[in-house]
Amino acid sequence: MSNSVESAYTSPLQKLMGVQIVGTGSFVPENVVTNEDLASLGCDAEWIVKRTGIRERRHAPPGMCTSDMAVVASKRALEAAGVDRQEVDLLLLATFTPDRLMPAAATKVQDELGLQCGAMDLVAACSGFLYALVTGMQFVATGCSRRVLVVGADTNSRVLDSTDKKIFPLFGDGAGAVLLAPGSPEQGALSYTLGSDGSGVDLLCRRSGGVEMPYDPERWFMHMDGRSVFKWAVRLIEEVSRSVVEAADLSLNEIDWWLLHQANVRILDAAVESLGIEREKVVKHLDRYGNTSAGSVPIALDETFRSGNIKRGQHLLMSGFGAGLTWGT
Repeated sequence: MSNSVESAYTSPLQKLMGVQIVGTGSFVPENVVTNEDLASLGCDAEWIVKRTGIRERRHAPPGMCTSDMAVVASKRALEAAGVDRQEVDLLLLATFTPDRLMPAAATKVQDELGLQCGAMDLVAACSGFLYALVTGMQFVATGCSRRVLVVGADTNSRVLDSTDKKIFPLFGDGAGAVLLAPGSPEQGALSYTLGSDGSGVDLLCRRSGGVEMPYDPERWFMHMDGRSVFKWAVRLIEEVSRSVVEAADLSLNEIDWWLLHQANVRILDAAVESLGIEREKVVKHLDRYGNTSAGSVPIALDETFRSGNIKRGQHLLMSGFGAGLTWGT
């Protein structure tokens, strides 16, 4: 694999209606880690802000796992929906940092919430929530489920090398959740796409921990070719966003809120410039939380909704992109 990904981001465009989000929730740990806190690691606080837009992030304290954050976010989504937990008939957890390699972290979340349903993990890294959301919507749209709890959560701080000054400051920990239910024919995804380009598998990865390399302490932590991933993400957002919006028979100006994966403020700025959209419509929280991977988009959705900014009848564009290389919009 070369140091850049040149493929076009063409993947099937689909429509999925008759599904609604009836509750949202999110959670980030209380432990705030500022850029100044990273000075002892040799990180320059102003350099981090200039290159990424991140000023602080949250790190889970010892003893807190991905499932713990997912449980809190899920409780808040269920409370917001006013739905009895026994009505939930499927739980999907998007994460690449599960508590254990086996079993799925979703099973622990299911038990902690007292749910009586199937539960499974989905792994698509920073695209994970979008993959899980579309999967859950399919279950509802086909009548196989009535209430699907979809969660995106990652404890990135546990899989980062604290001596890696280029990667360690970028990520934080957090979780977001939504509850899906049947909706009207006018509710749902006017257009969506899921895609992947496995030729970029080595650009963002953890090489150790699977059957290919069961355990190697030298390769346990996350590896990222930041420059190549950045260039790929900038091109991806513009191309895929235009395609999805056009397939929905809308114009870019008709999108009320852009909920893009929070990886780097320069990626968000590039999207604003290339798409010609209003900066105020692009939700941003990475300055406070950093890159929370699968938690990124659902946290943005929950905070924007709870702030009162999302109104019925508005159009939202949600987009995740990351390791794999994968994307969902």
